[in-house]
Amino acid sequence: MPSKTHSPLRWLNSQPYLLLSLTSLFWAGNIVLGRYVAGHVPPLTLSCVRWIGSFLMLLPFAHSYLKRDWPAMRAQLPLLVLLSATGFAINNALSYWGLQHTQALNALLMQSSGPLFVALWSLLLFGVRLTAAQFAGIMLSLAGVLTIILRGDFATLATIRFNKGDLALAGTLLAFGLYSALMPRRPKTHPLSLIVFTTGCGALLLLPFSAWEFFTGFTLKPDLVTAGTLIYVTIFPSTLAYLFFNRGIAMIGPNRAAPFFHLMPVFGSIMAIALLGEELRVFHIIGYALVLAGVVIASRRASA
Repeated sequence: MPSKTHSPLRWLNSQPYLLLSLTSLFWAGNIVLGRYVAGHVPPLTLSCVRWIGSFLMLLPFAHSYLKRDWPAMRAQLPLLVLLSATGFAINNALSYWGLQHTQALNALLMQSSGPLFVALWSLLLFGVRLTAAQFAGIMLSLAGVLTIILRGDFATLATIRFNKGDLALAGTLLAFGLYSALMPRRPKTHPLSLIVFTTGCGALLLLPFSAWEFFTGFTLKPDLVTAGTLIYVTIFPSTLAYLFFNRGIAMIGPNRAAPFFHLMPVFGSIMAIALLGEELRVFHIIGYALVLAGVVIASRRASA
């Protein structure tokens, strides 16, 4: 019975492309929701609470692994703290704060450059260069993203104005690119040990800023919007997405995993069509095809 019960999880754990696709789906929902609740839920507190919730949810399952892996983790404690800061504290705080001050179009444009930040950090820190296939795949999927976001009209780029929210989102990508590049250098531990430490440490790093937000009067409102937001961000873009993302990077590496960022605008536009009644247009189909082709080309095993 145990083998049958756990076989679907074992199968999922060996599917990096599916894991990374689900990660992008959950993060796309996080962007849509983050923009929807802008001005209603304090961004720093939301970041802190989501990691506290994720930490508490996983701790009972991870406790024994964490105890076993602690010597190896303690030996690389500075790296783990840096991973917690870049991938959990700075990344999420800047993202939610930026969504308070920018439009969705700008946010999606910034997100589409994510793979380039990963490639930049990998090159600067470790001398890892993109292969020709990886570069071509990233550029092809980027063209698809822009086709979707700009609705097939690239002249729209000339009308875009960037503000402080966009600068915050650029900081988000810079931080998460560093996290992605550093992930292959993490200590070899059980996945639950790693995510419990980084979520807990990330929450601690955010706690003073959340307290500052509280004392300035921007507090969580006890209503259904807040409750639904906290439930979603704790389970999907926090706990599941980071488990899936970490596993995907461990299996295929950061440069091959990075183009999956480009699936976020694809999923975001699909959500808008399905949930908001927007019309499926030709530029959607063209954009989807370009993104998927780019992801396939860049993530091929031969291009590692």
